[in-house]
Amino acid sequence: MIDLYYWPTPNGLKITVLLREIGLEYRLFPINIGQGDQFDPKFLSVSPNNRIPAIVDHEPEGGGESISVFESGAILLYLAEKYKQFLPTDQRLRVQAIEWLMWQMGGLGPMLGQNHHFNRYAPEDVPYAIKRYSDETLRLYAVLNRRLIGRDYIASSYSIADIAVYPWVNRYEWHKTDIGRFPEVKRWYQTIGERPGVVRAYDEAKTINAGNVASDESRKVLFGQTDVTLQQAYAEAKGSE
Repeated sequence: MIDLYYWPTPNGLKITVLLREIGLEYRLFPINIGQGDQFDPKFLSVSPNNRIPAIVDHEPEGGGESISVFESGAILLYLAEKYKQFLPTDQRLRVQAIEWLMWQMGGLGPMLGQNHHFNRYAPEDVPYAIKRYSDETLRLYAVLNRRLIGRDYIASSYSIADIAVYPWVNRYEWHKTDIGRFPEVKRWYQTIGERPGVVRAYDEAKTINAGNVASDESRKVLFGQTDVTLQQAYAEAKGSE
C-alpha cells in the first residue's frame, strides 16, 4: 500500500496521475498547504523540505521497513522503476525520458511557479518579474513545441516525462499563455488530457477543497517562510517525538 501526502497542485497531480495510470491502490492524506499542514510533525518525518508530494511505500521491493520518498521527480522515478511502467528499458530511450523529467523539475516547474506567483499571488505588481517569468515561460513552451514535432510523446512512448509536464501545461491560463501559439504542445496536451488515468486523477482533485490561497493568511503561510520559521517548526516537531 502507498500512502500519498498530497494537495492538488501540479506537483501533487503528477503522482496521482501515475498511480492511476499504473492502477495502484493508495491512501490519500490531504496536506492543506494554505493552512500550514506541511509543518505537522508527522509530515515532516516524511518530507523534510516541508513540501508536497511525498509517499510512504509500505511494501517495498525485498520487504523490510517502509520507504518514504519526497520530491515529485524522485517519486515518479521510484514508482516507475518499481512497477516497470512508463520508463523505457532501452538505455537511450530511458535517458531521454529522464532528461525531460529533469527539464521539467529544473526548468518548467520552477519558472512557471514563479510566473504564477507574480501573476496571481504577489500583493503588488512587479513589472520586471512578470516580464522575466512570462518571457521564460514562452521560451520553455517553444522548447517543448520543438521537441514534440513528429512525436506523439516527449520521449519514445508515454512516460513519466509526459506525466511530469502535463500538470504544469494544464495551467496555461494561470501563466497567461496562449497555447494556440504552440500547435505541437496543444496537440499533445489534448491527447494526454483524454487518457483515463489523467481524467480520474483530475476528478479526484476536484474532491479536495483547495480553498482561497490568495488570502493574506494563506499567502503568509505559503510564501512567508524563512530559516527562522523553519527552525521553529523543526523544534516543535522534535518536541512532539
